[in-house]
Amino acid sequence: MPKDSGPLVPLHWLGFGYAALVASGGIIGYAKAGSVPSLAAGLLFGGLAGLGSYQLSQDPKNVWLFLVTSGTLAGIMGMRFYNSRKFMPAGLIAGASLLMVVKLGISALGKPHQ
Repeated sequence: MPKDSGPLVPLHWLGFGYAALVASGGIIGYAKAGSVPSLAAGLLFGGLAGLGSYQLSQDPKNVWLFLVTSGTLAGIMGMRFYNSRKFMPAGLIAGASLLMVVKLGISALGKPHQ
């Protein structure tokens, strides 16, 4: 029986894509509406998610920065989506953040790392 080679796409690569999504969302918010808070939050959270993903690539057990970052964004953007009912950008980021929290949780709790 062939050895399991792991997930199809390593979790840290999904994390880098998520970080790029968050950062680009802040940049787009600034470009479209001139929103400096969107730019600052997008770059801050995108940078933290990128750092968390890098840490994850070095040690698969080191999920905490990434988990806290995506969990915080899921909560903040989830509330914004609930209040505004607008999918863009709040619903998209809330959904992507929630998926990352679930994926990280499954990865961290699902199987023991050797």
